[in-house]
Amino acid sequence: MSLSMKLRIAGLAGLFLSPLAQADFSIPGFELVHTAPVDTALGAADLRQPGPVWIELFDAAKSRIDIGQFYAADHPGSVMDTVIEHLEAAGKRGVKIRFLLEEKGIKLSEASTLERLRAIPNLTFRVLSYGQLSGGIIHAKYLLVDGQQAFIGSQNFDWRSLEHIHETGLRITDKAVVGQVQAIFEQDWQAQAALAAHTPVPLPATGPEPARTGNYLVASPQRYNPPGVGDSQLELPRLLSEAKKEVRVQLLDYAPLSYGPDRTRPYYAVIDNAVRAAAARGVSVKLMVSNWNTDALELPYLKSLAVLPNVEVKIVTLPAAKQGFISYARVIHSKTMEIDGQVAWVGTSNWLGGYLDNSRNLEVVMRSEAMAKRVGELHEQLWDGPYAKALDVTAQYPEPHPGKP
Repeated sequence: MSLSMKLRIAGLAGLFLSPLAQADFSIPGFELVHTAPVDTALGAADLRQPGPVWIELFDAAKSRIDIGQFYAADHPGSVMDTVIEHLEAAGKRGVKIRFLLEEKGIKLSEASTLERLRAIPNLTFRVLSYGQLSGGIIHAKYLLVDGQQAFIGSQNFDWRSLEHIHETGLRITDKAVVGQVQAIFEQDWQAQAALAAHTPVPLPATGPEPARTGNYLVASPQRYNPPGVGDSQLELPRLLSEAKKEVRVQLLDYAPLSYGPDRTRPYYAVIDNAVRAAAARGVSVKLMVSNWNTDALELPYLKSLAVLPNVEVKIVTLPAAKQGFISYARVIHSKTMEIDGQVAWVGTSNWLGGYLDNSRNLEVVMRSEAMAKRVGELHEQLWDGPYAKALDVTAQYPEPHPGKP
């Protein structure tokens, strides 16, 4: 590792060693955490980066760390390299670690990273084929410490997510929400054990309709949600139906399409219908997506939105890193929504079929003016900046190839 990289990582780690010297934006129980990609004009001085936050969480662990992820990828000399060092240190001091990975994420993972994780003392590594449960995947990205703190966000367990991708997440200390996230992990951990043993997968008990006030968790798929956790596929359209003035949305990908067998793309109208209904009643919809959202099947739906009254669509293209091309990076990946300066949504789902209906995803709803304002400002920074361009409904766009220069 170069001296410059060591100094850089040390500087990032120092963000949490001196809490009086750092800025962080939070409301009771929730801290907004943001990856501003290096080598861009973007930044958020009041928001901590995920690397230092994850390190802080791992260092604070006394008895247990639970991690649920889509895939895992490290890179020598990266911030993630240091994050894993602190996870290793936790295991060495006796902290019990459970790491649950999606089976389809194995191909996306770095083999050396998986080998490194499996070698950590006191770490139990399991792979779950979520498709055997619901036809989807574990797409959620989250971790828990001692059942008292959690992190949920768009950041994959990937070195690029900590440095080269626009990401947004939450460090959570709210007791109720942390308890619900823990229950989701336990449900999926038990499901993996049942599948491995060729026994029936236990279903969560049904509970009362969850409260929709204050700050709360929703998740998918509904069938495998613990009691008290609402259904994302119902909650997102419901929140959009409440909008009166403005909705700001930032996503990697948006289209009323799902993923079917033989690479088919079945129609999925749940979210799109709610967005169009909001625009039809006069709500201003500002939708911002990545330049990976311009493939031949998805682009026509974006254009059909952009021609509607009250709807604006922008496509964001981030500049290349100074070090050169990095596959599957330099993109906006945050999944956020702000409604009327009153409600903030920070989650792990793209807005297509296959995410809210049959995959494991987690979303946090915060009925907080302060959080809504800050999430809206993150959106506005990109929206008004040099990287976001209004979608031209008459133009042809290149097919995205995020893995190739």
